[in-house]
Amino acid sequence: MTDKTDFKRSLDAYQAKAGRFRVVDVPDLQYLMIDGHGDPNTSPLFAESVRALYPVAYKLKFASKQDLGRDHVVMPLEGLWWAEDMDAYTAARDKSKWDWTLMIMVPDWIGPPMFTAAVEAAGAKNRPARLEDVRLETLSEGRCVQTLHIGPFDGEAEVLARMHRGFIPENGLRMTGRHHEIYLSDPRRTAPEKQRTILRQPVAPARGG
Repeated sequence: MTDKTDFKRSLDAYQAKAGRFRVVDVPDLQYLMIDGHGDPNTSPLFAESVRALYPVAYKLKFASKQDLGRDHVVMPLEGLWWAEDMDAYTAARDKSKWDWTLMIMVPDWIGPPMFTAAVEAAGAKNRPARLEDVRLETLSEGRCVQTLHIGPFDGEAEVLARMHRGFIPENGLRMTGRHHEIYLSDPRRTAPEKQRTILRQPVAPARGG
């Protein structure tokens, strides 16, 4: 029987507690990625992007188990978020101005040939509209601050304010990379007040620190 790896349990980068900010060193991780812009609640592009990622992720899981004898749990959806003016994201929450990269982490034993084959297999029937926009890429975040947010997505602003204006500068750090969210709950099956989301912010030592 093939062991099934669950990276949510085995990687420290996927551990977070509500009400606690923690500094964590995130290893280089490989993701399926797709880019977009606009309000995730109303943009057809967002829904089409999600529909393109998951078939590839599942084809990779099945191919890894069958061809390599290495099974793994398909990871949750993740997102990098930014805006030309980050207040549009953290304070004003003007979703029409948001840029994003949606991602699903895949094991490092998955290589480009297996990815290409998975994309072709995912497009064999009911081809997702944005399938050709999916790519395989390694993300290097390094040192990050993260916490667990429990509740609706629009309730993140207060937590992010405490992270960005409180914990990070108070610990001699500054923000570097893009805001990162890991969606541990399926919003289609989870009440908004019970949704669990890891909020992550890459950081570096403050200048002169």
